[in-house]
Amino acid sequence: MSTLAEPVEVASGYRAGRTLPLRVELVRQLKRRRTLVMGGILAALPFILVAAFAIGGTPGERNGQVTLMDTATSSGANFAAVNLFVSAGFLLVVPVALFCGDTVASEASWSSLRYLLAAPVPRARLLWSKLVVGLSLSLGAMVLLPLVALAVGTAAYGWGPLELPTGGTIGAGTAAQRLLVVVAYIFVSQLVTAGLAFWLSTKTDAPLGAVGGAVGLTIVGNVLDAVTALGHWRDFLPAHWQFAWADAVQPHPEWSGMIQGTAVSVTYAIVLFALAFRGFARKDIVS
Repeated sequence: MSTLAEPVEVASGYRAGRTLPLRVELVRQLKRRRTLVMGGILAALPFILVAAFAIGGTPGERNGQVTLMDTATSSGANFAAVNLFVSAGFLLVVPVALFCGDTVASEASWSSLRYLLAAPVPRARLLWSKLVVGLSLSLGAMVLLPLVALAVGTAAYGWGPLELPTGGTIGAGTAAQRLLVVVAYIFVSQLVTAGLAFWLSTKTDAPLGAVGGAVGLTIVGNVLDAVTALGHWRDFLPAHWQFAWADAVQPHPEWSGMIQGTAVSVTYAIVLFALAFRGFARKDIVS
């Protein structure tokens, strides 16, 4: 008996690496209604805040303690920073969970997942395309908000330096660079939510379950971080470092908190993404 495996016949011209191109998957996801709705919500937030400030007056008029919110109308840079501050804790979690949690589970709920695999699209290739596009849309959502906020804030309050609640200012050019760092860090800090959503998306046929599960677990992490009795155990929670980016918008930025937060988030994300690929490779696809 021969010990050599018989060669597997492959259709002429078939290349596994060319199946489900990223461009095709990106166009598919961009055309979906949930993508357009989420983009509309994020783009509308700066206009809502401008209207709120116009109706309620200057934020700093009602309290003696100066916070970042109180400087929102000082310049376009301040307004963009405030938009990131009010959104980082929850609003920006939603598009990440949506784009990464809905992507595989929605195909299963439409009963199209098995047809994609029968195309044939290798399972690892399918997950890779879904993950890259999901993360790209998540990053796009995080870039969209401050860009719109910067444009709206500059039109409403003028272009100027970033005024700090603690006193002092950062030049407009430097402030724009710091805001890019802030956006990059917020994206990295949300990789845990992306990993949770993507892993759950490979485990269920219900998109809402994957998205809701990721958002719910992220909220649980925030609640646990508020329990001061946990002491140093909170350092292992991604939520503990989610606002470490505030150290970047200081006259002399401090990077240690952001480095620790990045290490924690990336570690969790790698484990969750690995679990998703491992589980999906062995999963019996029936829908």
